[in-house]
Amino acid sequence: MKQKTVTIIVALVVLIIVVLVGRYGFTVVRIEDVEKAAKSEAFDPPAYVDSIWDSKLIPAFEQKAVELSKILTEIQPDTDGTAPKETLVGIAKKYGLITVGEAHAYMVKGSGKIVGVNAETSLGTVEVVLDDYSGPIKVLLYIGTRIPSDETSVRDAVGFISFGDFKEQTEYGKVTSEINKRVLTQVLGSLDKSNLMGKTISFQGAFTIRTFNLIQIDLKEIKVVPIQIKLGE
Repeated sequence: MKQKTVTIIVALVVLIIVVLVGRYGFTVVRIEDVEKAAKSEAFDPPAYVDSIWDSKLIPAFEQKAVELSKILTEIQPDTDGTAPKETLVGIAKKYGLITVGEAHAYMVKGSGKIVGVNAETSLGTVEVVLDDYSGPIKVLLYIGTRIPSDETSVRDAVGFISFGDFKEQTEYGKVTSEINKRVLTQVLGSLDKSNLMGKTISFQGAFTIRTFNLIQIDLKEIKVVPIQIKLGE
C-alpha cells in the first residue's frame, strides 16, 4: 500500500513538472557559458577611464578649474597651521565641492616656480611657490613614481563620477586607481625629474582637504594631483 502511495506521489510530481515545462519552458545553460557571460559583464576600469578621460574629465578641468592662489588666499590658517573646519565649508561650496565623506575637493589651476624637489621616494613631489600667493600654505605637486592608494582627489573633484553609478564599492575604488595610473603614465611619464629645480610651471589638477571627524584641519601643506603640466625655463 505504501509503495503504491509513493508511486502515485511521484507520478503527480512528474505530471506537474511536465505541465510547468510545457507552459513556461526552460533553457539548459552550460556552466561554461554562465562563467563566460559573467566575465563579459565584469567591470573594466581602463575602458571606463578611456571613455571619460578626453571627453569629460580633461574638459571639466579646462572649464571649471579655479585659480589655486584664489582659494588659498581665502583660507586663513592660525599661527599653528590649522583652521577650524567651519571656516572652510563656505570656501569649499564656493570653489569646489564637499563629498559624502565630508572631504573638500577642488579642481584647480595655477602657475609659479619650483623651489623644491623630492624625488628620493616613490611618492615624489615638487614644491611650487605660486604666482599671486604669499600665504603660509605650502603647495606640493605629485611627480611620481607613485600616487597614494587613498588619493581620490581627481575622481572626487570632477563631480560626475558617482558611487551610485557602480555595482560595487570595489569598482568605485578601481576607477580611482586607474585615474591615478593614467596620471602617472600620461601626465608624469615623460617628466625629467632631474631637471625641475628652479623651473617655472603651470598646471591643472585636484586636491582634497579631509575633514571627517575633525574640528581643526591641518593646512600646513596641500598636495595636488596634476592632470596637466607645462614647464618653462
